[in-house]
Amino acid sequence: MSKLSFVAIALVVAFSGGVSAQSSDPRGACKADYDKFCAGIAPGGGKIIACLNDKRDQLSATCKSALDNRKKK
Repeated sequence: MSKLSFVAIALVVAFSGGVSAQSSDPRGACKADYDKFCAGIAPGGGKIIACLNDKRDQLSATCKSALDNRKKK
């Protein structure tokens, strides 16, 4: 395997891991939904998560998935 091929494969693996981490973290996965539906909510005491859950039917699939994964932990 050439050095260039190895570097290309390493970059693909590195970037795919970053996307996975973002989609499982509600802070990254729900940023756009937070900005759209809950921007006026001050952080603390689970208020942002509660707001997002109240708007669940309007959230992106990525945000819903991240919220679901958060509950499983």
